[in-house]
Amino acid sequence: MSTDAARALLKRLFDAAVASAQPSRCVPPHLPELAGLRGRVVVVGAGKASAAMAQAVEQHWRGGGLERVSGLVVTRYGHGVTCERIEIVEAAHPVPDAAGQAAAARMLRLVHGLSADDLVLCLISGGGSALLPLPAPGLTLDDKVAVNRALLASGATIAEMNGVRRHLSAIKGGRLAAACHPARVLGLLISDVPGDDPIDIASGPTVPDPTTCADALAIVRRHGIGLPAPAQQLLASGRGESVKPGDPRLAGVETRIVAAPQQALEAAAAVAREAGLGAYILGDAIEGEAREVGRVLAAIARQVANRGQPFAPPCVLLSGGETTVTLRGGEASGRGGRNVECLLALAIALDGHPRIHALAADTDGVDGSEEIAGAIAGPDTLARAWALGLPPCERLDAHDGHGFFGALGDAVVTGPTRTNVNDFRALLIDAGTAAGVD
Repeated sequence: MSTDAARALLKRLFDAAVASAQPSRCVPPHLPELAGLRGRVVVVGAGKASAAMAQAVEQHWRGGGLERVSGLVVTRYGHGVTCERIEIVEAAHPVPDAAGQAAAARMLRLVHGLSADDLVLCLISGGGSALLPLPAPGLTLDDKVAVNRALLASGATIAEMNGVRRHLSAIKGGRLAAACHPARVLGLLISDVPGDDPIDIASGPTVPDPTTCADALAIVRRHGIGLPAPAQQLLASGRGESVKPGDPRLAGVETRIVAAPQQALEAAAAVAREAGLGAYILGDAIEGEAREVGRVLAAIARQVANRGQPFAPPCVLLSGGETTVTLRGGEASGRGGRNVECLLALAIALDGHPRIHALAADTDGVDGSEEIAGAIAGPDTLARAWALGLPPCERLDAHDGHGFFGALGDAVVTGPTRTNVNDFRALLIDAGTAAGVD
């Protein structure tokens, strides 16, 4: 397979994964009929997909009764869409800002005073943790910003980061759903977290939280995270406890996962098989340091290419999950993102293997803080980099994946996809004429 054909196929796989998780496709099947609802219908939500989810709700309900619907959702800057009845607010991600704080406070006011006849439809997707930065009593937005920056640089997993965030929030960890009581709450979630646990999707604003302040403190200590003094004191005092399982205020809450990483990988696998290739999903919840994951994936790909084990080429190896990047000291000088960091480490480990191509990208179209989804690497990646004076290992150590692949013209730029089912990785191993020789 030519390099151009390999790149085109990898992009088709990524496009299929993103398309499978579009709110217009996955939200409507889970919506109740408005005619069967007696009271008010209030729509709230947060995340990179929340605006598109709100638009899907309105389009589905436009046939009758839409005038009964009102609401507010908050999404990332540039990810908004036009809605008739549901207000769309944009705020900052991954580091929160005042717009997100104001939207979260308004959201709580919006659901206050509802009755048992009312329905609150909560549209939650990845990114909601930063987009709903309502500080717990005693904390400021500056405290929340400092905590978020420290968490993002710590190497903690997404579950660990959200475990800390829930206990420093006035809206996450079940608090939004508790504020809706006694109204019925239907939470529709697009998962961007390994394992699809609702408590980790946007830090669980509508679900009970079994973890404690002590658990959050243990995470802080484990990763050596420096917290602002008010945040440290809040956790140590236990005043940041979230809403626990069994709380009667959450008795009327129903939660549904409407899209998840696994279905995105399955959609990509179907496209690969249609192209005549074997397609194998290695896992939808792979975590760890991005560069280490890249090296492991490279080793697996080499074994397939050189030994025909555990799969016979030609084939595609697919995986998802959420890797992490730990920034240490002053080594970070570039434009990084966990997907391009993983891909650059993979390319270095493959060392120009002639039959392996790879793509790594975030399904929301934003890898790290850059408006770039990810990148593609192939057999000529390292040679072209050296010709441009880009030492690959130096760029990896500087966390400059975007700078590296951008200079090569290999960045994958989609713009906002308005969905988010986490990282997507595809390795294409072409058929060879010889096996057993490395």
